[in-house]
Amino acid sequence: MKPLLKTLTETFSPSGYEDEIRKVIAREVTPLADEVRVDALGNLIVRKKPTKESKNAKKIMIAAHMDEIGVMVTHVDANGFVRFTGIGGVYPRNLPGGHVRFANGVAGVIGLEPTGTAGEIPPLSKMFIDVGATSNKNCPVKTGDVAGFERSFIDLGDKLVAKSMDDRIGCLVAIEALRALTLRQAQGTPHDVYFVFTTQEEIGTHGAQTSAYGIDPDLGFSIDVTAWGDTPGQKDFDVSLGKGPAIKIRDGGMLSDPRIVEWMIRTAEKAKLPYQREVLLGGSTDARAMQLVRGGVPVGCISIPCRYVHTPSEMVDINDVTNAIKLIVSLLGNPVSI
Repeated sequence: MKPLLKTLTETFSPSGYEDEIRKVIAREVTPLADEVRVDALGNLIVRKKPTKESKNAKKIMIAAHMDEIGVMVTHVDANGFVRFTGIGGVYPRNLPGGHVRFANGVAGVIGLEPTGTAGEIPPLSKMFIDVGATSNKNCPVKTGDVAGFERSFIDLGDKLVAKSMDDRIGCLVAIEALRALTLRQAQGTPHDVYFVFTTQEEIGTHGAQTSAYGIDPDLGFSIDVTAWGDTPGQKDFDVSLGKGPAIKIRDGGMLSDPRIVEWMIRTAEKAKLPYQREVLLGGSTDARAMQLVRGGVPVGCISIPCRYVHTPSEMVDINDVTNAIKLIVSLLGNPVSI
């Protein structure tokens, strides 16, 4: 799994520009799926049909977003310095000295104007990208061009570090769960399962909303990262790396359906899989958008604990990843009664 995760995390795909990552994922899932299609918003929709009959069969949607945070050029000044705004949750404190790469291959480094106080972090409006240009006439990028953050994948054994773990790690879990269901074809799933690799989550869960409307699932859940509470100074968040995937109870935009939470917990305990209970006070996932389409959908979320979210060095534990895959296969391998 690590080589695939390296490829996924190092692929350029800020929100709205998911073409490259969609190609990578499509290569992996096409041999495993019964149907693969791309909708109008660019979501990759992968269907696994039921392999056995069940009176409790459900149409289940599982969403993992393909996009990542990035930046967009607002203008280039007379001296060739590129001014920019964020795409998604881009936080100024994480940017100085960082590297970016534009869709056309141009690389740059993020600098900042001097501040009145040492250590003060200015807003994005006081930052710039230096691409080596000397004027706006010879600058190789222009207004509206998009860049992603650039950082190499690091393997620390159980701990893995990369940019865009949010949410390429969710994409990896979905791919490997689909692979596991295919390998155990004799058991398979009694459900009509739609793995959806969604677009534009970081700017408002747009892809999940449109794809859920089209699929009209009976229930669903997202696979995404969550915050961490196990480094110095972190308080009031009871989720740690290496203690299992987190079953979301609520976040800043959604209350999980209690029936979905109970189903996930019951399944994890029956399979003897470690899990954590998650109450996140800020942020949300594709599950929020899924929940609100048509007449409403019962939803939940399986979260991968992730340190340093929305920085170029997001960290996960491979054991949480493998246990999330096992949990999803167990959830999909048996009838659902909620």
